[in-house]
Parts: sequence; structure tokens; C-alpha cells
Amino acid sequence: MSLQLLRYCHQTSTDQSEGGKNVQWTKLSERSVYENRWFRVNLADVELPDGRHLDHYLIRLRPVAVATAVNEADEVLMLWRHRFITDSWGWELAAGVVEDGEDVESAAAREMEEETGWRPGPLRHLLTVEPSNGLTDARHHLYWAERATYTGPPEDAFESSRRAWVPLKQIPDMITRGEIPAANMAAGLLMLHHLRLG
Repeated sequence: MSLQLLRYCHQTSTDQSEGGKNVQWTKLSERSVYENRWFRVNLADVELPDGRHLDHYLIRLRPVAVATAVNEADEVLMLWRHRFITDSWGWELAAGVVEDGEDVESAAAREMEEETGWRPGPLRHLLTVEPSNGLTDARHHLYWAERATYTGPPEDAFESSRRAWVPLKQIPDMITRGEIPAANMAAGLLMLHHLRLG
């Protein structure tokens, strides 16, 4: 390792703020204020670096599993769907929560088949993202396969208006145009674009 790189690593590990020290919020306590089978809304007592306290609401969520496949033509399997919360349409990948006792990869395969009618081949982990870590502990685990087998109409056809194989080369422009609004999906698709097309 070069001397210049060593100096950079030392500087970035020690100079975390203008004062040369780490700035960190500290959770002192946390209690649940609402809970159902999908999520918990909690209230935390948080101490700021200057000693002040604040009440901070947060949402505890189950892990989310996401899966898609890329075919030999470098097309990616996607869903066109409406999200009523934001009242927006966009392209997404099949996704859903991991059920109790289910491993993440199995959940990703299950969700893909239920929502698209395509069963993925062997899945590869693509990336894990925290889409809104200032509010929730949600982690989205994205997987992909190099092949998929059509098993019939999707069991969860109500999830989307249509399913399609979309050319990977179009993904960056689609994101720029706002056609892939979900940050987790955009991140995964850009990673796939990089892996497959460079």
C-alpha cells in the first residue's frame, strides 16, 4: 500500500467531521407504540452529539426479498404497476416480505414466481440496500438469475398490469425519465446493467 493511500485511509478514519471526531446519535431507549404482522412503529429516546434529546419515531420492518432474471438477449423481467400511496406508475421487480421461517433467497424466488409466472434458475445475490434508513430499518435484498422457466399466469396477477422482458440497455434512460421511481429497483437495475453490459 502506498504512503499516500495510507495517509488517506488514516485521514478518512479520524476526520469524520469538522472537529475531527465521530458524530453519532445514541439511542437510549425504544418502545413500541403500534404493531401488526407487517411492521412496528416505535418511539426512541435519542441523544444527539451535543447532549440534547429528541423523540424519534421509527418503523421496524421485515426484510424484503426482490428477484428478477436476465435472458440471453440481455432483457430483464419487470412488472408495470401502480403504487396508490404515491399515486404513481412505474417499472419494478418482483418483491415481497420474507415470511417467518423463510430464508431470503427462497422468498425472492417465491415472490418472482407468484408475481410474474416465471420461476428463476439459480439465484445470485446482487446487493442489499437500506432505502430509507433515517426512518426505517428495512433492508431490501436483491437477487437475479441468468435464466427462468415460465410456469403459467402469475398467481398474484393483481400486483401489476403487465409483465415484460425489458432490454437492459434502456434502463439508465428509463430511470432518467422517472419510469423506475423506486430507489431499490433503480439501484439493482443499474448494477445489473453494469454487470451485463459494462
